[in-house]
Amino acid sequence: MDPRTDRRSRERVPAQVPVRLKAGLGEAQHTGYTRDLSTSGVFLYTASRIAEGTELELVLVLPADLTFGEKRWVCCQTTVVRVEEKPGQPFGVAARIRRFEVLPEVPI
Repeated sequence: MDPRTDRRSRERVPAQVPVRLKAGLGEAQHTGYTRDLSTSGVFLYTASRIAEGTELELVLVLPADLTFGEKRWVCCQTTVVRVEEKPGQPFGVAARIRRFEVLPEVPI
């Protein structure tokens, strides 16, 4: 990627973790997995079609190597800035994180 066109404000870290996503109140939850993430953005794959500009709530567990030694559940409020569609593959979704909250550990 040409560094002059890369608009990321923080370096993304490769991390493939499961994520739950929801587009709004009363909307069905969907699942996906991340490709990479940072404190300002995330790129994920999902089978669900999501439009650019959609506001999403994401819930995921950040791995220990990204949180200085301890995995953390987080809830992120995001806005979709780009969608990549390739035939026969999950949708690629790039989203800007507007804010996030660390959630308490919940035993499964």
